[in-house]
Amino acid sequence: MWQETKHGLYKQFVFSDFHHAWAFMEQVSVIINQLEQYPRWQNEWNVVDFWLSSEAEDGRIITERDRSLAHDIDALADRHGQDDESNDVDKKTTNITEVQLYADGGSRGNPGPSASGFVILDMSGKVLYQEGVYLGITTNNQAEYQALKLGLDRALHKFGARDVRVYMDSLLVINQMKNIFKVRNRDLWPVHDAVQQMLTQFEKVSFDHVPRELNKLADSEVNKCLDKQQASPVQHVD
Repeated sequence: MWQETKHGLYKQFVFSDFHHAWAFMEQVSVIINQLEQYPRWQNEWNVVDFWLSSEAEDGRIITERDRSLAHDIDALADRHGQDDESNDVDKKTTNITEVQLYADGGSRGNPGPSASGFVILDMSGKVLYQEGVYLGITTNNQAEYQALKLGLDRALHKFGARDVRVYMDSLLVINQMKNIFKVRNRDLWPVHDAVQQMLTQFEKVSFDHVPRELNKLADSEVNKCLDKQQASPVQHVD
């Protein structure tokens, strides 16, 4: 379902693999070129996010043109085999309603080779799951946000968590998620909107800032991932 956000109509499409996502994007590009209506969109492996907006005379940013394009994109997604999220229940390894999520991201160069890391723990502090994901060339803030997004996704679809306590050492991300800071960097809008959309799938998500020394598990996942990608030894990111 398309959601109305301050950046336009938003929807995320998830496909079985990059091949299907790419074929879908190629077909979408044909439509938007024909309509001369160019939305903001991004792709991350098998995931494609869209923000559809226009400028109307009355100041609205979502018009009938956007809703019509949304309908056309949905039709294409159906043809290209978008994954049915209802099947996610079968993919859960267990059902733990409350978890802690420690997330971190790092970029060696900013922008440079980047990775996200996160650790999911139960409320007693037992580690349930940990992962590092290489992102390619991006910025530190992008990597921090991607860590949050990936961690929330695993908490939801792997464990069925309903209440997540998020801990990060990025004061920027924490304050933006708490609506204390505005998201001024346009490059962060897509992932911020994607995270906001994910929050609606939980009963409660809280955000707390922690010092770096209390986020070492997630930081370790970042650096292990980057070390595997880089041939020569380099200084670890914090």
